[in-house]
Amino acid sequence: MSAIPATSVANLRDLGGLPLASGRAVRHGLVLRSGQLDRLDPVEPAVAGLGVRTVVDFRTESERTARPDRLPAGARALVADVLADRLSVSGLPPAARLRTLLSDPALAEEELGGGRVRAAFARTYRTFVSGAAARVAYRSFLTELGSPDAGPVLFHCSAGKDRTGWATVVVLSLLGADEETTRTEYLAVNTAVRQAYAPMIEGFTAQGGDPQLALDLIGVLPEYLEAALDEVAVRHGSMEAYVREGLGVPETVTELIRERLTVTGA
Repeated sequence: MSAIPATSVANLRDLGGLPLASGRAVRHGLVLRSGQLDRLDPVEPAVAGLGVRTVVDFRTESERTARPDRLPAGARALVADVLADRLSVSGLPPAARLRTLLSDPALAEEELGGGRVRAAFARTYRTFVSGAAARVAYRSFLTELGSPDAGPVLFHCSAGKDRTGWATVVVLSLLGADEETTRTEYLAVNTAVRQAYAPMIEGFTAQGGDPQLALDLIGVLPEYLEAALDEVAVRHGSMEAYVREGLGVPETVTELIRERLTVTGA
């Protein structure tokens, strides 16, 4: 899988080419991921050439309002708010508050210092699996991927690492990627995310913020993913059962996803 060198979209990647079981691979150009699209230039060649038909937005309402997407030409938006029910329960988790936390080192330390940031992200990842809004959101996403006339689909959250990262893991698992391939893709976004957030990290540390806390906020770690995978195992036993029973995606849709998104060879 290769990063796409767009200047107006952070962390833009095509899942195409990733190896799958039985000598197959993810088909190029049909399933793409990124960070938010608030600065997207629809005429930038790297973007326009993708022919995106649907943009799936995993962000909260407040995130969408603060930084609304700019859609590629001819694309439609599908809102799939993974954390829609979190604010009324326990407040938005760090995944949806990166900019706020990175702009206020004192707040970040108060809420997440002393190693608490990692525990907070682990809880959030478990919510990706078991939360009511998350189940609806990821079901909508997979249903879109399984639509015969879907065309290229671009999915994203704010940084394109957590909500988007879990969506990527689910898709690759359904398509038959092994654990190493899936984990490598999940972690591969760290470089791009750190580059995108570099000015904020520098400002955070310049104000006395803990550099490790900043890195734990804007990066992804294996233990975050392990929390979600453990939630799947405990609640459903397997990724297939999670998609079928937890998300309510019929096997017919899953088979359509595999048919659309895979090809023999790279």
